[in-house]
Amino acid sequence: MTNETLDLPLQAKGALEVKQPAKARLRPERRCPMRRDKRTDESRLATDRLRFALCSLAIALAFPIPGLAQEPSRPRAREMGVRIGVLPPGPLNAITDVPGVLVGQTTVIRGDNIRTGVTAIRPHPGNLFREKVPGAVFVGNAFGKLTGSTQVNELGEIETPILLTCTLCVPRAADALIEYTLALPGNEQVMSVNPLVGETNDGYLSDIRQRPISQDDVLSAITGARSGPVREGSVGAGTGTVAFGFKGGIGTASRKLPTSLGGYTVGVLVQTNFGGVLTIAGAPVGEELGRYYLRDETESANGSCMIVVATDAPMDSRNLKRLASRAIMGLARTGSSAANGSGDFVIAFSASEISRISAENSPGMRRTTVLDNEAMSPLFEAVIEATEEAIVNSLLKATTITGRGHTVEALPLDKTLKILHKHQIVR
Repeated sequence: MTNETLDLPLQAKGALEVKQPAKARLRPERRCPMRRDKRTDESRLATDRLRFALCSLAIALAFPIPGLAQEPSRPRAREMGVRIGVLPPGPLNAITDVPGVLVGQTTVIRGDNIRTGVTAIRPHPGNLFREKVPGAVFVGNAFGKLTGSTQVNELGEIETPILLTCTLCVPRAADALIEYTLALPGNEQVMSVNPLVGETNDGYLSDIRQRPISQDDVLSAITGARSGPVREGSVGAGTGTVAFGFKGGIGTASRKLPTSLGGYTVGVLVQTNFGGVLTIAGAPVGEELGRYYLRDETESANGSCMIVVATDAPMDSRNLKRLASRAIMGLARTGSSAANGSGDFVIAFSASEISRISAENSPGMRRTTVLDNEAMSPLFEAVIEATEEAIVNSLLKATTITGRGHTVEALPLDKTLKILHKHQIVR
């Protein structure tokens, strides 16, 4: 089988994109000067759409992506009727609801044994090294390789896009991120860069020892980052991950505070690859599906979960670390066991324009406006809810994947829905 690297666009809906050949120029038709029939136009449009959908389906079935089960589009939590928490989501229910935040993903699938990728989060579209953002890292369990975390916590600043990838791909991703940063206009004299790269181990489905991520894969994710909807499930850095014994992946969610509390948005993106006893909105889904940690001696809860938190609330690094620590509570609500081998990390940043740290600031002096401690409690609730829902979305949207001779099934939607009905989570 020919090796291939698939860079799936952020806006893709899961269907195979087909480029149509340019149409030959035709002589203009003579048209009758009568008024066009609107119903006829609508009928033709509907027919064209149906033909296109059937054509796309036929092509997708004829040329399936290796390792990916061909499943219909899977729902997010709210599309199933699951409501987590009391705060409303943003318009997209995604980390990109935070103004300025961009997400890009590269999915890497080669042959029968590579199932991995890169997910890039950019706090704003500009040069992050010239306009840094306040940031912090909270460690739930430090069994992981989060490059750049010590400087972030020491200085309280993030100066590069945030990358998520596979464990043994971290050094290559960091090197590509440094190359990207050095090449930006305005950075010609830069002699120190702190790349921020997190990971989970996708070695069950992907031959991680090949360290398959290339510089092009990283640059594609960074430069392809966009606002708008975020693809979830078995994509990007979540292509080969496993959570609660089912297929994990990338998930996202957001919460928006009422105007009386500032109207701020908190967005979360997760890379799920951990174990425990799956719980959805309080329902013991993993237990009733018969797949959970300590069901027998062979069950494991090892793995990791990377959590990225963004907000437009003006915060300093101290309160961002407090915000990040609450995301672990959202992780716990889903049934995580925080096992010895689980690397659970939270990266938090403020995308507020007034909080940016400009290289042009006067040496030794910087004035800014930040929230005080009393304003933090509603944001704590927001990040807990958004983290919990992002993790659930990662499972619901993930598709069955086969790699390295193993197959990890997606969470069974019909059985899960029955359990949620039984516990009156969905009515």
